[in-house]
Amino acid sequence: MPDIRFVQLSPAALTALISGDLVAASTAAGAPLSQFLVEEAWLWRIRLADIDTDPAAAEWIARAAVAEPEGVTVGHAGFHGPPDADGVVEVAYSVDPQHRRKGYAKAMLRSLLERADADPRVTAVRASIRPDNTGSRATIAGFGFRKVGEQWDPEDGLEDVYLRVKKA
Repeated sequence: MPDIRFVQLSPAALTALISGDLVAASTAAGAPLSQFLVEEAWLWRIRLADIDTDPAAAEWIARAAVAEPEGVTVGHAGFHGPPDADGVVEVAYSVDPQHRRKGYAKAMLRSLLERADADPRVTAVRASIRPDNTGSRATIAGFGFRKVGEQWDPEDGLEDVYLRVKKA
């Protein structure tokens, strides 16, 4: 499985990505970002608003995923926010289409789970996946997730909800 290093995207990097300025975003992030991240401007608007509302959320969300040792940004990953009142965090990850099917999504998920497991506030990790998203369902397989229900997402429609309870 490839190694992934996460680079936190600061408000300055997010603002540059939203405006389409890849050079400024890469400078602010301290890593060479990719056009794929510019194309995800809709998400960075949400994450920037999340950070404005709760600056502590920055340590949980909006990270570029850099494959090592190549140093190539292959996507982004993080959580939807800090642990909720029950200690649950929800994973979010996306691989640039030109880097898919190379094990990067599983490597990102593995790193996210290690991050969650290292935090004593986290009790469980959640994943919400459309039933037709076979790639994401395959990605979480083998990591201890169990389907616990369904939900309706205004953007994605029906999603299956999976939970991975943290081992004591």
